[in-house]
Amino acid sequence: MDFSFLSVLLPMLFRGLKFTLLIATAGITMGFVLGSLTGFALQCQNKAAKGIANVYIWLIRGTPLIVQALYVYFVIPKLIGMDFSSNTAGVIVITLNSGAFIAEIVRGALEGIDPGQKEAGLSLGLTPTQTLFHLIVPPAFHSMLPALFNQFIISVKDTALLSVIVVNEITKQIQNYTALSFKVIEGYTTGAVFYLIIISILMLLQKQVERKIKR
Repeated sequence: MDFSFLSVLLPMLFRGLKFTLLIATAGITMGFVLGSLTGFALQCQNKAAKGIANVYIWLIRGTPLIVQALYVYFVIPKLIGMDFSSNTAGVIVITLNSGAFIAEIVRGALEGIDPGQKEAGLSLGLTPTQTLFHLIVPPAFHSMLPALFNQFIISVKDTALLSVIVVNEITKQIQNYTALSFKVIEGYTTGAVFYLIIISILMLLQKQVERKIKR
């Protein structure tokens, strides 16, 4: 096989990687904030907040990410009278999608904390807010770190579906290359290997994080 095509394709893939990581990082960061608020809402006694949280999770988990991307990029701008760039729409989609799954991670982590922690904090004279942020959130966050890293890896892979709304991430760059060069086998095979290398690096980092947590 003639590998001269790599001189053209690899720079395109690295340009796509930049957008992939930027969108995934921004999306997972804001998704963590949204998911944390939603996870706390699921645990609170306010029925309205809990109801809104459940509906949000149901809507996101019940629809494919590609449908969410099309809706955010094409439908919502029509409803609000404001256009989004494809990158902005991509960040919104990853935020909404990851937020729903992170909410369940947060809920599970909070439920895993011994109720005695809260009782101990209150018995020491701490306010409910102080008890939450000093005795409940730290161990809960510690336990959810592996799952959060896993969700980041999932979000990196999910960005491939954003090619449908013309986000110039890795998959879109592969499509652009094959459309211009007609080298379908070379383009998609190289793209698959490129994804495998990136995800493998992230998985190795995840294992390092998990080892440190166990120590």
